[in-house]
Parts: sequence; C-alpha cells; structure tokens
Amino acid sequence: MTSATQATKRDPKLERIRNIGISAHIDSGKTTLTERILFYTNKIHAIHEVRGKDGVGATMDSMDLERERGITIQSAATYATWKDITINIIDTPGHVDFTIEVERSLRVLDSAIMVLCGVAGVQSQSITVDRQMKRYNVPRVAFINKLDRTGANPWRVIEQLREKLHLNAHAVQLPIGLENDLKGVVDLVEMKAYYFEGPNGQDIKITDIPEELKDQANEKREALLDAVSLFSDELTEEMLEGTPSEARVKEAIRRGVLALKFVPVFMGSAFKNKGVQRLLDGVADYLASPYDVENTAKEIGNEENELVLDSDPEKPLVCLAFKLEDGRYGQLTYVRVYQGRLEKGMTIYNSSNNKRHNIGRLVRMHSNEMEDISKAEAGDIVALFGIDCASGDTFTDGKTKLTMESMFVPNPVISLTIECKESKQLPNLAKALNRFTKEDPTFQTEIDKESGQTIIKGMGELHLEVYIERMKREYGVDLVTGAPQVAYRETITKSAEFDYTHKKQTGGQGQFSRVAGYIEPIPQEEGKDYEFVDKIVGGSIPREYIGSCDKGFRSCLERGSLIGFPIIGVRCVINDGAYHDVDSSDMAFQIGARYGFRQGFAKAAPIILEPIMRVEVEGPTEFQGAILASVNQRRGMILNTTEENGYAKIEAEVPLADMFGYSTVLRSSTQGKAEFAMEFSKYAPVPRNVAEELMKKYKVNNKEED
Repeated sequence: MTSATQATKRDPKLERIRNIGISAHIDSGKTTLTERILFYTNKIHAIHEVRGKDGVGATMDSMDLERERGITIQSAATYATWKDITINIIDTPGHVDFTIEVERSLRVLDSAIMVLCGVAGVQSQSITVDRQMKRYNVPRVAFINKLDRTGANPWRVIEQLREKLHLNAHAVQLPIGLENDLKGVVDLVEMKAYYFEGPNGQDIKITDIPEELKDQANEKREALLDAVSLFSDELTEEMLEGTPSEARVKEAIRRGVLALKFVPVFMGSAFKNKGVQRLLDGVADYLASPYDVENTAKEIGNEENELVLDSDPEKPLVCLAFKLEDGRYGQLTYVRVYQGRLEKGMTIYNSSNNKRHNIGRLVRMHSNEMEDISKAEAGDIVALFGIDCASGDTFTDGKTKLTMESMFVPNPVISLTIECKESKQLPNLAKALNRFTKEDPTFQTEIDKESGQTIIKGMGELHLEVYIERMKREYGVDLVTGAPQVAYRETITKSAEFDYTHKKQTGGQGQFSRVAGYIEPIPQEEGKDYEFVDKIVGGSIPREYIGSCDKGFRSCLERGSLIGFPIIGVRCVINDGAYHDVDSSDMAFQIGARYGFRQGFAKAAPIILEPIMRVEVEGPTEFQGAILASVNQRRGMILNTTEENGYAKIEAEVPLADMFGYSTVLRSSTQGKAEFAMEFSKYAPVPRNVAEELMKKYKVNNKEED
C-alpha cells in the first residue's frame, strides 16, 4: 500500500473535528441522547421527546412517520460545537429492518457512540451494530443509558459487553445512585463527583466523591488503570512512581480506543438529563479526528494499488456519496470529504462513470433543515444538490483517478407483490419505486417474468410497510399488496422415451419431421437445469436440423404442464428421426421436438419442486423453545443448534412458501430479541397434498383465462 501524499502538517482545526454516529438496539434512547447533545451544545433551545405530549417529536425524527411511530427510519445528520470541538453527528435507526442506514453511516464516520439500555443490556441489534463497527474498524465509546429505570444494572451490561461482544470494556464512570435515586456520576479519571441539576440538567456541580462510594471508586479506577496501562509505557512508569496524572490516563485511554482495543464506558440517563455533558467530554477526549483514521482509495485501472488518503484540504479532492434523498429541491446527496475541498461552483467528476457535475449549492444539514455554505474541507460531512449519482459513488476533481470501496449491502429477505388500485396512479408508482430503490440499496423491485406482478423486496415487513405508507403519503399511490408467487419449478423423476412424427400438408410446401429419443432427470448435484445430447448416427436427422431440435426442447422448459412453472433438471437425448427432402425445415423440427418433449414429459413421472431456504435464527437462549417451535410449524428441518454466551443459534431448512410473515411471528414470540437471515439453498419436491392444491388452482386459473 502506498500513500497518496507525504505526511502533512496536522491542521489544529481538523484535530478538533469528530465525525460520530450514534448506534444501538431499537429503543435504547439514541434519538433522545442526540436531542440532549443538541440542547447542551446550544444547537436547539428546547427539548422535545420522541413520543412527547407536545406532538412536536424529536429534532432528528423529521419524517411524519417517524414521529407517529416513535422510531427512527432514516439516518439524520446534524452538527454541533462542544467547547472548541466540532461534532458531525449521524443518528441512525435501531430497527433491524433499517440496517442499511447504520451500514452507510458507519462507512463514512470516524468513530461512534454505542448506546446500551441499562436494563436490557446487550440485545440482538447491539450485536449487529457491533459487527458493523468491527467491519469498518470504527473506534467507539459506550454509553449505558436509562440508569433511572427500575432494574438498571450497569455492571451487568459491562459484563455482557465483554462476554457477548468480546470487547475490552471498562467503566470510566460510576453512577451516583440508580433507578429513582440517580443523581450524577463519579469520574474515575479525575476522581470527582458530577451532579446535574436545574430543570434540564444544565447546571453541573462538581464535588468530592461521596464517602459511601469511595471504596468502589478506588476499586474500579484500579481496574481501569490496569487495563489502559497496556497502551502506554509512560502511564505504567507513572503508576509505579505513585499517582499517574489525569492527562496521562486520558492519553492511554485514547490510544486504546483508536487501536480498537479498548472501550471506555460512560453512564447516565439521557431522558433525565444526567451524564450527557460528560459523554460529550469523552467524545472530545477519546474519539478519533479525521487524522486518526486511515482511509484508502484504489487507483482506477490498477485496483491492486491502494492509496492512503490524506486529510489535507490542499490535496486533490476525494469524497464519497453515502446517502441520497429526494428533497423539495431535487436530489440531495450526502457526501463525506476525505481529501481536498469542495467549493461552490467547482466541477467534480464521478469516478464510476466519469460524468462531470457543477456544484451549484452546498449545504450543511441539521436534520431536515439546511444551512448554505461556500466550501467544505477534508473531514466534513455535507450535502450537495442536483448531482445525479448512486449511493457509494466516489467524486474527485478530475486530477486523480481514484475510487473508494462502497459499503456492504445485505440481501433482502422478504418480498411482497404490489398493484395499484387505479391505473392512473401507475406513473406515480414508477416515480416512487425509482426514487426509493435509488435511495435505499436494500429496497429492491422487479417484475416477475412468470406472473407479470411487480414485486418489492426488503429487510423485513416493517421496512416494506414503511415504503408502502410513504408511497401513499408522498405520491398518492394506493396499493393492494399480496404474498408473492413462490418461484416453484417442475422436473421429472424417471427416464421416458418419445417418438413423434410431425406432418402437415397444406397447399404448396408441407412440414415434416420425426424426432425420437428419451428424456431423463439430471441429478441436482450436477447443478444443470438442462442438457441436450445428440446421439444421431447415419444422418437420420441432418446436421442443420440438430440445433432446431435443441431450440424446440428449450422452448418447452419455460412453462411446464403441471402448474405452468419453468422445468429444470432435464436431459434431452435424440437418437433417431427422419426427414423429407422438400418438406423438412428448421420450424418443422422445432415443432417435432416440442411435441416429442411433451410426450416424454408426461410419461416421466413429473413433480413440482419448491425453493428451500437456509434459515439462521439467533436469539437469547430463554427463547430457544419458542424459536424451534416457530421453525417446526413451518415445515422446517432443524440442521444445527448451538449456544454461546447466552445466545442460541438455530440453523434450519424451511420452504420459502412458509416463510412469509415469519419476521412478525418471530419478533412477537421473542419480545423482539431474535432475528433471522435466510438465503436460497436448493429445490426440493413439494408434499403431495401441496402439489394437488397447486395443480387444482392452476387448472381453475387456466379455465378462467380460456
């Protein structure tokens, strides 16, 4: 790997930038915490709750749907200033259905705050978020929230961070009181007590540690110093000599965080306005500036050559578009500037297609409000107007040919068919689908070739529900939804012979062909859907018509005779035939092969196959029984169950036809703590009763069409 530039002199302004994300399991208090951060940094002057009685809703939940449901659907960007530090913040959704929002935010952030509920601790989505942070090497601090609630236990949560997420987590604070008695925190680095008073916790009182907490504070500080002394020889020396200095301890913690080997744990309650200002101090002290994170790009045409980008405004521009939104004034593109600067009026180039764009308007985002700016430099997260691009595109100033790696996009797990109630709404539906698939890579749409239905796919039922609701509100499209047609297949189970003579005499030239041979099943392990074998000897079918027979057989594969679905796993062998010098033709042999195939197919004991999905369900071990029952009810076959760190993982094979609606059932039977992933595994025969039902339905539908 080579560096794109020589090491530059570090700009003090850039040293003071923190690009952070706030991520956690649903309902851990991310949006409430962001609201308090904005209040304490004077970005807003009144606090509104996520489900507040005033009906305003939190600043970062700007979409009506978010306010109504009390959940975050889209990641929202804002910025604030704490002391002399500029903080760009992205508040991300916690719901597993909107995981792409977390994925794309972490891709462009330098560090993150991982929020955990003081009662529930590490939950399923916390594990997903942790996996995402590790994928992008994002340093983080943890904040144990909701310590005002009954049953809060921060030490159990820290234990879970170590056991379930394998993080080297240590408290840098101690709560003063818990549940209704939560008054403040003891700082284990400064060894001082902080109380948060006043109506919104903005009056901070600093005192000595209460007598009853001194022993616990000394014990926890000792454990903290032991853990962080591994990252600083100077700290170890100071510890041997006596009491280490506050600056030395902070420096060691910061080194551990940036090396991704240590997670300092802060405590408080965002809702009760306790501990947020000290968390902001922690963001300033321990999290990464743009200089502390190594970002790389690849040279176009020479992908092997990876270059390290330099957070220097004077170097050639490299920035990444990580999120798109269709706003009132056209497409809004969120970009992170990694190198160089963006200026109003400058020309930038899209590395993926080399298209030129002029920057007409450059803005800094505060939720759904925006502030016009004239330039943005390395380290900034801003938005551009009127740039037509896709999520994950790299932009440069044309001086360099570089591209940055895009984000990881998980595959959709669920799909629905949609249909407009009124045909006049079709143009609006097309606009909506075009916009949403561009904005969200996990929301996909396709037209089913077999049924002609429009299918939308997403990460879960809530994900699709939200988009259906948005189409109604934003585009006036009323949709009828239905479970999509499962992609069944037809095949044969034994070998059967065919011998068909096609004769047609009309005025002038007639049609004549004779095609004979047999069809046989191809074993699934060979992985072939169709194979044509020519065993003609002695020229009973001339060479020029062999290809015609193949074409005729292939045309039969598109639609089987049992339920009208494609045929797979068939080997067609021709070993005899006849032709006529005048009446034989390409078309005659295609037709002969077609009828020969149908003759053989009917005798070869045809069956219906259904797609079988490999399903992995993960959830707390206390719900293992409920998970197993939910899989068994769906004709599932359990392949493997493992238990680790209080979590059960169940692997099974389940027919796709029985997986619709599963996410809702799973969530309700496990209090939302389990999640599943599925992918296609293989095709397998459907049970006889299901096959009969499908064939009956097909006959009825065919009669109606006739």
